[in-house]
Amino acid sequence: MPPRISLALAIHNHQPVGNFGWVIAEVYERAYEPMVAALERHPSIKVALHYTGPLLDWLRAERPEFLDRLRGLVERDQVELFGGGYYEPVLAALPERDRIGQLLRMGDELEKLTGTRPQGAWLAERVWEPSLPSALVPGGYRWTILDDNHFRGASIPADRMWGAYVTEDQGNLVTVFGTEHGLRLLIPFHEVDEVIEHLRAHATDDGRRLGMMGDDGEKFGAWPTTWEHCWGKGRWVDRFFGALELNGEWLTTLTPSAWLDREGPIGRVYVPTSSYQEMGEWVLPPEDGAVFSPLLHQAVANGRPEARWLTGGFWRNFQVRYREVNDLHKQMLRTSSKVAAMPAGPTRDAALDHLYQGQSNDCYWHGLFGGIYISHMRLATFEHLIAAEDLAETAAGIEPDGVVIDLDLDGRPDVLFTHPGQVVGIDLDEGAGIGSWDIRAARHALTAVMRRRPEAYHSRLREQEGGSAPSTGDNKGVESIHELVRSKESNLAEHLVYDPYERRSGLIRCLAVEASPEDFFAGRAQDLGDFVDGPFALDVLERDRLVATRAGSVRTAAGQQPVRIEKTIRLSGARLDPVLDLEVAIENRSRTSLNFRLAVEFAITMLGGGANPAAWWEMVGKRSPHDGRGEETGITTIAQGNDDLGIRVEATTDRPLDAWWAPIETVSNSESGFERVYQGSCLLLSFPIELRPKAREAVRIRSVVTAGRDRAREELNPAGARA
Repeated sequence: MPPRISLALAIHNHQPVGNFGWVIAEVYERAYEPMVAALERHPSIKVALHYTGPLLDWLRAERPEFLDRLRGLVERDQVELFGGGYYEPVLAALPERDRIGQLLRMGDELEKLTGTRPQGAWLAERVWEPSLPSALVPGGYRWTILDDNHFRGASIPADRMWGAYVTEDQGNLVTVFGTEHGLRLLIPFHEVDEVIEHLRAHATDDGRRLGMMGDDGEKFGAWPTTWEHCWGKGRWVDRFFGALELNGEWLTTLTPSAWLDREGPIGRVYVPTSSYQEMGEWVLPPEDGAVFSPLLHQAVANGRPEARWLTGGFWRNFQVRYREVNDLHKQMLRTSSKVAAMPAGPTRDAALDHLYQGQSNDCYWHGLFGGIYISHMRLATFEHLIAAEDLAETAAGIEPDGVVIDLDLDGRPDVLFTHPGQVVGIDLDEGAGIGSWDIRAARHALTAVMRRRPEAYHSRLREQEGGSAPSTGDNKGVESIHELVRSKESNLAEHLVYDPYERRSGLIRCLAVEASPEDFFAGRAQDLGDFVDGPFALDVLERDRLVATRAGSVRTAAGQQPVRIEKTIRLSGARLDPVLDLEVAIENRSRTSLNFRLAVEFAITMLGGGANPAAWWEMVGKRSPHDGRGEETGITTIAQGNDDLGIRVEATTDRPLDAWWAPIETVSNSESGFERVYQGSCLLLSFPIELRPKAREAVRIRSVVTAGRDRAREELNPAGARA
């Protein structure tokens, strides 16, 4: 009998919360349906399949016959469906109660679909922390899948990766499989014969080795260039399944649970905190990544033993790299506590579902797949957190309140206003800026705007457009998305503009009198003052009003001149028409007259990317796209909105101001290439000022929000909402 080996294919299929339906439909046609059809054509091939909750929900609504086909494959013991957190959260980022709740939710749903509970759990982004067995076991799971990168960090050599290990936390025992590095790279990007020979080279006389390949299902047709390779002319998957059938004498396919029923673990392992290799690179600051990545890739390519220790950064540090990720995460934690305190009942069930959707991992990090930069999915994540918090607070009875609280958990005080129609968070340490402005009825996060910041891959874009980007692929015509260098439009490097401060609203800027809209559009409008991100002191806090001050300075030809700014924010209005009043008063404390342009900057998103006709600016009776740019002189009213969201924000001023507006666009990388992405728009309201010694000037801006629909009412009482 020849040497034998087993192969477990575990294919993970995921679509994020908030993704466009047409995108999911396209991936379904290019990857999900073809794979199931191939399994139906090859009934002897056994695999494990994972479909995340958002994708299951879409399939149930749009392709119910597909679930019937899946059920048939499970019933004939060809497919094992495995689970995980229902809405694909990074479990380590959640409170313990939500880790277990998400795991149980998926188990319940798969049991309804197939009649049996899943034994295995997929870990979103393979983010592992040693405490996870204490959630997986109470969640009903027996095994999970990690990467070779995890096992290298646990000192497991490559030739011991062909099997399963056990690990535990506080006595909770879980089996962990490791995706074998060679299989992950070969399937499906290399020739079928290479995969077969790789498996043959690792077969043993006792046949007790298992090759595990756990990876994304989208690489079988949905990633760029892969459909033709996998299903079109290349027919890679059918040829691969056929080769597995032809070599069935020594090469057996089975499911992970079937392997565990047959074989014991190789041994015990304690895996350090880690994720897959690329994630460890992505989480590093750009300057560190530029040093680390070449070292890692060279060590791996040369088979050097120290490669096992080059794990890169820690996943949670995305909350340090990106203020926006941290804000999202801390809002999730705050909302989770409020939902947990709700009494049982339909309203709590609805709030819990929104909370779980708001925990979907995709916008809590950034790498090749866009992550936090994907604006419509980021806003969808906020939408669910706003909905959950609104339902929880409405159930408890919302009263206007203003409290000092550490919103971002940085050890410094912030201010949070809660109001029947809006929730407003203010970072005192950074310009007393409005970092969050959530409209409850519309479930829209007005200020969820990304800062334009350097990324390590921007150097690759510059090299590509300069004609010096190297080709990194070594395959025969098919490159992994990790190797592709593409752009969706030309001259993208020209749009690499970086913001020197975080994008918040109500920020105070002091610009040169001669500053122009063109300077503003190009990011050249330099501040003469130190108020845009300097710390403010909290002087007054009431339930609907705060007064914050800063004794700063304005730069002149004669040097820095002392200036004091007082900022007052007041909330009022009702649920469907909340109001935010902002007053800025400036006092010259120097002995010389000061001349500059006093400006108030707002960063607002109306989901206006791609000239979305539903999103608009409105000035002097004319509308223009929200992702456009323009200027008006001496106006007192400016409006913006989104008709699909049913939201309008009208700002009125107590004196004529100049208005300059422009989109905030990032250049980020995605699986289909570099792209320019609308993150929101910046509105600068300003006027030239001559401020004599001891003189004081003030400007008031009132923003009235009109919500055309109350989504909570529609959800909880659809019949009443229709009436």
